[in-house]
Amino acid sequence: MRLKVPGLQALSCKLMLSAAVATLAFTLTQPATADLSDIKSRGVMKVATEDNYAPFNFMENGQAKGFNADMLKELKQYAPFSITQEIMPWTGLLAAVSSGQYDMALTGALVSTERLRVFNFTIPYASAQDFYVKRADDDSIRSVADLSGKKLGVQAGSVLLTRLPELKAMLDKSGGQLGEVVKYQSYPEAYADLANGRLDYVINAEVPVNTLVKARPDVFSKGQAVSGPGFVAWPVPKSDPELLKFLDQFMTHMKQSGRLAELQKTWFGEAFPDLPQQPITEVDQFRQLANLN
Repeated sequence: MRLKVPGLQALSCKLMLSAAVATLAFTLTQPATADLSDIKSRGVMKVATEDNYAPFNFMENGQAKGFNADMLKELKQYAPFSITQEIMPWTGLLAAVSSGQYDMALTGALVSTERLRVFNFTIPYASAQDFYVKRADDDSIRSVADLSGKKLGVQAGSVLLTRLPELKAMLDKSGGQLGEVVKYQSYPEAYADLANGRLDYVINAEVPVNTLVKARPDVFSKGQAVSGPGFVAWPVPKSDPELLKFLDQFMTHMKQSGRLAELQKTWFGEAFPDLPQQPITEVDQFRQLANLN
């Protein structure tokens, strides 16, 4: 499904409205979440993972694969309770966690100011700076300035939508303008339209962009950054600071053992030693880390 956004003159207003609606929806359901003491009492933690965001989470021959699938195996060995997993589409996943259906989202979630109103985020484990992807044979795009007026694709409900004003500001400086934005239910759909010439470029975070270009260098080419720093981490309901602390202890354990760097190199092609070393829990903290102030 594709949703077209004509005339990006009102981009900022639309983004603020979308963020407000999402925040309200999450906030209304947040109090239903359990906490770490409840998890320990019942002896099981329920996690939700998505099914179509390689290399973080994806399905292969009916089995969960990716960085977070391997991290979940490690977490099951580390935790003093059992862990159950449900795999679902990204749409609605965070709302399901905020409503208490699951204790956390063990997925490749990008930190954002809107999500921080409902969730805390563990110590980040990957970069999420945004880059553009173009067709490998498209010589009309050589830099960010060449994106002016061109049609771009992005996933509906994605954090990347909220950071489009950064790209708009870059284009404004060169006398350009942000073109039509087409929103997709999943990135594979957007990449298919890019390959077929229905889009001029797609914006996504650094890790999935690198994965795509490595797998299909004859079709896609990575461009320049179109945002400041970004971070991938696990979202935990704000109502459960003790679970956040437990997961950060697990992440620290993975770092000290060297296993985290090993899995990062396996799935991302690199480790990220310069990421923040503390959880991200406040909007101002995130804005400073992401150079948004």
